[in-house]
Amino acid sequence: MANRIHISTVRKILASPEPVTLTVCTAKGEVQTYRRCVGLKADHYSGTRRVKLLDSGEIRRIRDSLILALNDMEVLI
Repeated sequence: MANRIHISTVRKILASPEPVTLTVCTAKGEVQTYRRCVGLKADHYSGTRRVKLLDSGEIRRIRDSLILALNDMEVLI
């Protein structure tokens, strides 16, 4: 991952309806990659957001601070 992106830009991108690829750290410490997902709702108070995985239809809740990469660009917090 040569390119880097700031978390504020990630939040703006996730607010758009375009599908993205997210790499996140889970609560168990595993690194997972979600392909073709869109942001649904963000809770800035708790620092979490809901994303929908388009291929499976699942809705996941992730923490903004645990987003590691967006579209193969490293996220800077």
